[in-house]
Amino acid sequence: MRPAYDPLDDPPWAMQLVVRAEKADPPTHGAVCEAAATAVVRLLTDPRATEPDGEWRHAVHEWESRRIRKVTRRARGVRWPEAQALPGVTVEHAGAQVRAFPPGPVADVPPELAKLQVAGLDLAEAEEPPPPPAPPYAALALNPDVTMTTGKAAAQSGHAAQLLLRQGRRKDVAAWIEAGAPVHLVRDVAWARCVKEAAVAVRDGGFTEVPPGTMTAIAWIVR
Repeated sequence: MRPAYDPLDDPPWAMQLVVRAEKADPPTHGAVCEAAATAVVRLLTDPRATEPDGEWRHAVHEWESRRIRKVTRRARGVRWPEAQALPGVTVEHAGAQVRAFPPGPVADVPPELAKLQVAGLDLAEAEEPPPPPAPPYAALALNPDVTMTTGKAAAQSGHAAQLLLRQGRRKDVAAWIEAGAPVHLVRDVAWARCVKEAAVAVRDGGFTEVPPGTMTAIAWIVR
């Protein structure tokens, strides 16, 4: 169980992720996870987040000094362009569109995002697409023994990509970022073997869907 009071989560901050999910032609589960992971990395490496006078720099620093949370929301119809009008980074990939927003207090989410649905984003899976045509790219795997909705899986994918950005070998990470931070979600993995070989692993805080401490995702850079 999580402690009743956590000084590293007071007050809680989160990065909001918004997935475009139209009724007529929704994206696939895997494409959303891949797009979410890339969107997180592109926001964190955007000059607005990295430059000394960048407008997002303070928010990113404040957020990363706390428990790292991401909240995945769904937008369709007019709600999507409303979300697009807010500062952030959008990634379009394999039919999926995901926008990442600068982190902020959970209690102070912009109204355009606060009204978007959080729970219930669960999209159909498709056959595993081929990896990017050439390395470097991030390979990401979700724990096959843990059931997660698409919204939860997208957040965990973002966590894994963020850890890889911050903890991966500098030379490999630099090349990955230069390539645009592509991500390939690997299915049907030999999980135990991949865990041993992975560069980073995500252990969930237990706020939604899974018990605290659950290993949800792993990632490594393919060179």
